[in-house]
Amino acid sequence: MIAATCVDESSLHYRGWRVVLACFLMAFFMFGFGLYGQGVYLAELQRAHGWSGTLVSAASTFSFLLTSVLVIFTDDLLARIGLRSLILCGLLALGASTVLLALLQTPWQLYLAYALMSVGWTGMGTVVIATVLNAWFERRRGLALSLAYNGATCGGIVLVPLLLSLTVSIGFRSAMLAATTAMVVLVLPVVVIFIGWPAGTSLASGRSASSGGTAAPAQSRKALLANAAFWTMVLPIAIALLAQMGFIIHQVTFLEPLIGRASAGLAVTIMAAMAVVGRLSLGLFVDRLDPRLACAASMTSQAAALFVLLQSTNPTVLLVCCAVYGFSIGNMITFPPLIIQREIGASAFAAAMGLGTSISGIVSAFGPGIVGLVRSVTGDYATAFAMCVVLDLLAATIVLWRPGRRAKLAAS
Repeated sequence: MIAATCVDESSLHYRGWRVVLACFLMAFFMFGFGLYGQGVYLAELQRAHGWSGTLVSAASTFSFLLTSVLVIFTDDLLARIGLRSLILCGLLALGASTVLLALLQTPWQLYLAYALMSVGWTGMGTVVIATVLNAWFERRRGLALSLAYNGATCGGIVLVPLLLSLTVSIGFRSAMLAATTAMVVLVLPVVVIFIGWPAGTSLASGRSASSGGTAAPAQSRKALLANAAFWTMVLPIAIALLAQMGFIIHQVTFLEPLIGRASAGLAVTIMAAMAVVGRLSLGLFVDRLDPRLACAASMTSQAAALFVLLQSTNPTVLLVCCAVYGFSIGNMITFPPLIIQREIGASAFAAAMGLGTSISGIVSAFGPGIVGLVRSVTGDYATAFAMCVVLDLLAATIVLWRPGRRAKLAAS
């Protein structure tokens, strides 16, 4: 189907692994600056300008929602300007965003910076990473995605503490400018040298070329919305991410009264570290698994971890539950490209990834608010996290539904 089928994907000399390195660095800085770093911006901008938390948080919400809209058009952008140009535009936009965050003086500049960050997500986010790696790998696709997406978690583990440390020593403005310079120095040459499509794919969006040299026709977004297999992948992922985002944002607030601030912080670190372990572990054998079954198992494990968490006040048990929960956190963005490739196909891959990421992004954005609302109404987190358990189990049930397979069996 792709050029990768003619080469040894397990060889370190295979060019696809250099593409994985480039994608790792893209995810490292995109998630480090664009997701995990937002907690740093919230604190520093309030301190520097006296702005309310509501103002800065609203800018974050605006950015996430704008990103969810823009990623729908990733396939069109790939076809119009090409892969490398799209990534470089994303890098330029993210760099401009972080520089503006360092220098801004007024609220409208904050919203401009977050809008630029949304453009960065479009050029360097999960949809582009999944699309390019889907073109380079077939037999080792799951491992490649897991390694690249680990850059996202490493961005939170490394870049955020580095920003905080630099802020203390040289100030927030200089810290952001130094980190932005490091990003450009590291990412720009790697993208220019390594990123591209493998031989035998179109130069537009990585679709396999037929023997006649033309790309296979892609499904329209309207056709994807009418595809039951698409919805039985998108809906459960969106539901699971809603529950996941709700738990992650409220985790410290829930744990601190039970085990103290230091142990609650340790729980977050353990969960983040286990997300890396989970991605790497799954990546080693996910290409031999049914991705829907593996996805359902991951969702069920998160439901079980939350259920036990609600039953105990023992610090060790609570930390173990956070570790088990964290093991599957990163894999929620690894499964969609694997399911899409198997069931929808390469010709509609970028379009399906963009549309699916948009839907799940919009739905999951409400997770923290819903959990917070339920907690406010009931007075504690028991009902809120029990709701997350039910949502995870519901998602695991939906993802096991295979309308395409049932139709094929009926036709035969």
